[in-house]
Amino acid sequence: MLKAVAIFAVVIAVGLAAVLVLALTKPDMFRVERSLAVRAPAGAIYPLVADFHRWTDWSPYEGRDPAMKRTIGGSSQGKGATYAWDGNSNVGAGHMEILEADASSKLRIKLDFERPFEGHNTAEFTFVPQGDATLVTWAMYGPAPFLSKLMQVFINMDGMIGKDFEAGLVSLKKLTEK
Repeated sequence: MLKAVAIFAVVIAVGLAAVLVLALTKPDMFRVERSLAVRAPAGAIYPLVADFHRWTDWSPYEGRDPAMKRTIGGSSQGKGATYAWDGNSNVGAGHMEILEADASSKLRIKLDFERPFEGHNTAEFTFVPQGDATLVTWAMYGPAPFLSKLMQVFINMDGMIGKDFEAGLVSLKKLTEK
C-alpha cells in the first residue's frame, strides 16, 4: 500500500513539474488579433469604435451581463474617452481609456482588467483602405505574467478571445454595410 502511495505521489509531482516547465516555455508577451474586410470607408466604422456609448451596438461583451454597470467618462469620443465596467463572472470588471485616435487609421486603448484576473493590456483597432472596403483589425496584446502562462497550458487564449473579436467585427460589418 505504501509503495502505491509513493508511486502516486511521484506521478503527481512529475505531472506538476511538467506543467510548470510547459508554462515557463510560453512567451512573455501575447497577441490576439482578427481582421475583416468591411465594405465601408474607415470614417463610417471609426465612430462606432471611438465612442464607448456605441459599443452596446456591436461589442460581443456587452450582452453577457444585462445588469452590468457601465461608467463612461472623459472625452465624449476619441482620445481621453474612458469606459469602466463591473459585471458578473462572464464580464468581470475593468476600465479602458483611448490613448490614440486617428479616424483614418487607428485607435489605441489602454485596457486594464481587475476581475476575474488582473491584467494590463493594449487593444487596437486599425483601418486599412482596400479598394471599396476597409480592412478592420481588432487586436489585444500585452505582457504574459507567469499565471497567464500557466493558464495557457490549459486554455487556448487566441481561440477564446479570437472568436469574440470575430463576432464583434461581424457586428461592425453589419452596422456599417447597411
